[in-house]
Amino acid sequence: MVAADDGTWSTDFPTLFVVPDWITRHCRLQSVGGLDDTPLPFEMYDWQLRITANLYRVRPEAELGQLSTAFHFRRAQAVAPQKSGKGPWAASIVAAEGVGPVLFNGWARGGERYRCTDYRCGCGWVYEYEPGEPMGRPWNKPLIQITATSEDQTDNTYRPLQEMIRNGPLSELMRVGEQFIRLPNDGRIDVVTSSAQSRLGNPITFASQDETGIWTDGNGMTKVATTQRRGLAGMSGRSLEQTNAWDPTENSVAQKTAETKVKDVYRFHRLPPKDLDYGKKADRRKIHAAVYQGSTHIDLDAIEGEASELLEKEPAEAERFHGNRITAGMGAWLQQDRWDARRALEDVPDGTRIVLGFDGSEVDDWTGIRAETLEGFQFTPLYGPDRRRCIWDPVEWDGQVPRLEVDAAVDELFDRYDVIRMYADPPYWTSEVAQWQARHGEKRVTEWHTSRPVQMHAACEQLLTDVVKADTVFRHDGCETTSIHVRNARKAARPANRYVLRKAAIHQKIDLAVCSILAHEAASDAIAAGLARPRKSSKMLILR
Repeated sequence: MVAADDGTWSTDFPTLFVVPDWITRHCRLQSVGGLDDTPLPFEMYDWQLRITANLYRVRPEAELGQLSTAFHFRRAQAVAPQKSGKGPWAASIVAAEGVGPVLFNGWARGGERYRCTDYRCGCGWVYEYEPGEPMGRPWNKPLIQITATSEDQTDNTYRPLQEMIRNGPLSELMRVGEQFIRLPNDGRIDVVTSSAQSRLGNPITFASQDETGIWTDGNGMTKVATTQRRGLAGMSGRSLEQTNAWDPTENSVAQKTAETKVKDVYRFHRLPPKDLDYGKKADRRKIHAAVYQGSTHIDLDAIEGEASELLEKEPAEAERFHGNRITAGMGAWLQQDRWDARRALEDVPDGTRIVLGFDGSEVDDWTGIRAETLEGFQFTPLYGPDRRRCIWDPVEWDGQVPRLEVDAAVDELFDRYDVIRMYADPPYWTSEVAQWQARHGEKRVTEWHTSRPVQMHAACEQLLTDVVKADTVFRHDGCETTSIHVRNARKAARPANRYVLRKAAIHQKIDLAVCSILAHEAASDAIAAGLARPRKSSKMLILR
């Protein structure tokens, strides 16, 4: 599941608050559609201020002289809907990175001030630090790149940046050109696109990466992103991504950032309530109100007009652009938000009657086990002394699935729970399945071949229906890996209007989705066979 901001807004951490104050003083824009065209100070919306505060969050142990390592986050990602204000906000950050106080300059003891006159700016602005507050200073020689797939895309940031410079005191420090901006001490801000990458590889102090949801291997922008990050690392620089939600079938740079497990990347992605249907006008209005919250320039009626027209031909695109949801294009088996909406927190005590679904691999795909109670709660069970999840990625096991671990996990699950059925897809695991049948009984362990289109189609449809129907009792544990694998699954057409599942791309796994289908099929069959009824207690009759 994509990492998302939890919606809280707390400032109980040290950050360079001098930066947003500096931006309001120095960056000015004309209002859009107003009667007065006088440039006004750029004041951040709440969500923009939240990201900015986290981008410049300082580690409590930071020391004077540190550059990127003084900050809690090495880079940040902002996922927000179309026209919500990402471009002007990113432009203000670039302006600050060019000539503003964005570097850690020690801890204030009381009475210290940031004076613009100390850094060649004649506006007269002064910021007084509170005791214990982190202080800021500009880069000596800032080298910045504004990057996108095309010049039209870079204009989202570059045009408001040009306006901010021309409309205020920044014009004393920054010289605007068509393709670059000159900064003090031979610093510069360059525009880089997929067709003009000659400056890539140069050391840089900051990168603004626009619309990374469409940066892919196919258009060469994945390489651009990694090259820029190497350049940033060499200068202890940092970066900011801003993007719409993405199509998860494309494995974009935005998706990789959202799914990374590293701790020094801040991600903001305001998601709407999962139980709302974007196809319904009333729900769509609620979704727009949630994801555009705080962007006061937005007219929700205008957004509805654009969204409803786009829905006619590109429903997934409309939901991504305006609903801020990660939605796959045509051929998706089950939309991730519909699956995630069934998340529930439940405990499954030892001894509970359950079924298991197993899908195995050898060296490429993943191996996993999903369990389901006969009351409709599905979960990824834990095993072993370390309570590991029953998910085995070969990469984490020296390139090969650990068969002894899997075997031990199966035995433990049969010991801990009352496992009445286990459906196992046997390819690569025929010998192990036979051993499980011998140990636990052929009535309980069954080979279930997912390669059979008639049976697989029916099983896929059964789980799909039970997830999306209004009165469903189906729920699950919110396993993040399973959620991603569900999202990756695509329909592969078969004769007689049937389908089986395939991957959206070779690297996008679906194995835990298959485990979920098998577990649910086993549960449905067990219930149909009457195994959900309470067992009768046995009585002993003594004849005298």
